[in-house]
Amino acid sequence: MNHVKSLATLSVTCLLLLLLVAWAPAAKPKKATAEAASKTAAPAASANDQLINTNMQAMLDQGRQTFRYDTFGDEAFWGGALNLQQAIAGEKLGGVGLGVSPKTALLVGLKVDADALPASLVEQIKAGKVNMDDPATTLALLKLNSVVGVTGFFDKAGKLESMGIQCAFCHSTVDNSFAPGIGHRLDGWPNRDLNVGAIVSLSPNLQPVADLLGVDVPTVKKVLASWGPGKYDAELDQDGKAFRPDGKSAATLLPAAFGLAGVNNGTYTGWGSVTYWNAFVANTQMHGKGAFSEPLITAGQFPVGARAHYNQVRDANDQITSKLAALQFYQLAIPAPKAPEGSYDKAQAERGKALFAGKANCASCHVPPLYTEPGSSLHTPEEIGIDDFQSSRSPTKKYRTTPLRGLWSHQKGGFYHDGRFQTLDEVITHYDQHSKLGLTPQEKKELAEFLKSL
Repeated sequence: MNHVKSLATLSVTCLLLLLLVAWAPAAKPKKATAEAASKTAAPAASANDQLINTNMQAMLDQGRQTFRYDTFGDEAFWGGALNLQQAIAGEKLGGVGLGVSPKTALLVGLKVDADALPASLVEQIKAGKVNMDDPATTLALLKLNSVVGVTGFFDKAGKLESMGIQCAFCHSTVDNSFAPGIGHRLDGWPNRDLNVGAIVSLSPNLQPVADLLGVDVPTVKKVLASWGPGKYDAELDQDGKAFRPDGKSAATLLPAAFGLAGVNNGTYTGWGSVTYWNAFVANTQMHGKGAFSEPLITAGQFPVGARAHYNQVRDANDQITSKLAALQFYQLAIPAPKAPEGSYDKAQAERGKALFAGKANCASCHVPPLYTEPGSSLHTPEEIGIDDFQSSRSPTKKYRTTPLRGLWSHQKGGFYHDGRFQTLDEVITHYDQHSKLGLTPQEKKELAEFLKSL
């Protein structure tokens, strides 16, 4: 009996040893496989991948520089023709009039990049030792290149002799982290505080604008005064239509320049892509020196633009074309900002999301996750239930399905191209009535919360 037990014990022991031997060799390959997997998970970039990565970073850096600081030579217009720098400096500093103090500049919506300010100046501002009512302070800020979207050109004696503007003038703002109007840059955000008309009206010589439009200077000032904060009329120097049939200004809201990746049409009326619109604005609106072609700018629809030869621009000193590719690259890299925590009701937004895709039928045009239409995104005025005034000012004669990402960040000034709807509730009510959706008051509220969350 003991012999049998010993034999059984020996058999069990041998079996365990066999299992251990069988298992032990298997453990090493597993470890080796894991190590091999970790090594192959991130292979060294190929020469072509390295080339792409290097080019990507170079394009991003160049595009950011262009967006923020490049005037494209437009100082020849704003400084050389309109003499706007004289009004900024004021008579005491070699210009004309009272000059523009930092306080006045902030009131008309100009912004200051806090990151461009030296620490010593920051401390002086905090201590109240900087005179914000003195135009000399404005010139000091210009010398620091800290006024967003504006470049001052100074002579060797420090006198402001010219000035120009950049893309950031209209399409950047700041986060107000230092003070209202002073903070870190927010590229791509429309500056809905910026009163472009009031700023241009300061120019001592508006005759070039009057000559372009074929009117007198008082009429130019009347038009500029009608725009108000956050608005600009990019078609004025094309068709000369300064006012709508109802007598209201023809200016439109400054659009966002973020979240444009995957978006085909770059404007409210789909008048060209992002690259097209960059060239259009740099040449015909900023008055930079470059090249632009558009045979659709004809005397019939665009008498002012045709007379100014905006259908075929060719400057011998082209300072625009070589920068368009990187500028587009940077703009497409700017993401739409995420809605701040606590800025909307999450539970209601979740129900609104279902309404957006379902009963409200919003997603039929604002297709997630682009929240515009892939491919063609143009609609007739009748389709969206509004007048055709602005669409008729475009070669498309239509309106674009506006991308909705980051909508929460530019509610100031209203919605649609001209701000005709002051709130999201008004927008939803318009579509509810136009499309006969039958939304309840609660459903409208939930849909608005979802829109604020995008």
